[in-house]
Amino acid sequence: MENWIELSALDYKEVWDRVYGQFKFKPSMSVFPSFEVPKPFIIYDVSSNLNWSGDFVYKDLEEKSLLAFRELIKKNEYMYALDWQHPGYWINPYLEFPKDEFDEWTVPIFPNGDYYFFIHRDFEWGLLGHPWERTITIFGKELIKGFEKHKPIMFQKILCQG
Repeated sequence: MENWIELSALDYKEVWDRVYGQFKFKPSMSVFPSFEVPKPFIIYDVSSNLNWSGDFVYKDLEEKSLLAFRELIKKNEYMYALDWQHPGYWINPYLEFPKDEFDEWTVPIFPNGDYYFFIHRDFEWGLLGHPWERTITIFGKELIKGFEKHKPIMFQKILCQG
């Protein structure tokens, strides 16, 4: 099995059509929120981590996210890793997550300049990063539980929950 399998053109169109429709996704640098997720959800303010000089906080988010995803994904299953207006991928949290020259995943988990979404293939749960709102939204009861169990250091300030 391999990781970071680029979505086909058809899969890419279908998943983004679903994101726009199901989440009422309206990308904006100033009008928030840009999407609506089903309940239950928690929105974390991650603005204090935008200019963090130590990378252990980012590594902690990556590690804790993989642990939370692994609790909900079987070893042979894949989920979506989406970077708005860039290639999207099938990923498996049990497989290797190589990093680029900036020490980031192919699609970073921290929203440092674009919308980054990590979503279950059936949209049962997900993690949505908003770069201008400076938030990470977790939706789905089981994923919320996973992040409560494996809480990232940066998940200190809750903006909203529903």
